[in-house]
Amino acid sequence: MTKASETVLAIFTLSAIYFSLLVGVIPLPKIVQQEVLPVVPWWALVSFGCYALGTLGYGVFTFKDKEDKYHELLGEIAEAKEFLKKNGVDIE
Repeated sequence: MTKASETVLAIFTLSAIYFSLLVGVIPLPKIVQQEVLPVVPWWALVSFGCYALGTLGYGVFTFKDKEDKYHELLGEIAEAKEFLKKNGVDIE
């Protein structure tokens, strides 16, 4: 099974469980069904955003620990600047 099909299956499964809870197929107390379940998608979206930003921030924070990638990126930046100058683009 590919990673994409695993992801689609997981999203479908979670969506099916969520909607069955939301419409009352799986019984829950009224307060949970009316006040908690409607905000679960927003909570999940905010949680995913926090995770993504945290992962990105950690990657930026530890980037200098990867010396070979750091020097490779600096070389690519110099190469891009050289290419742009050669084609008449002012980058300074």
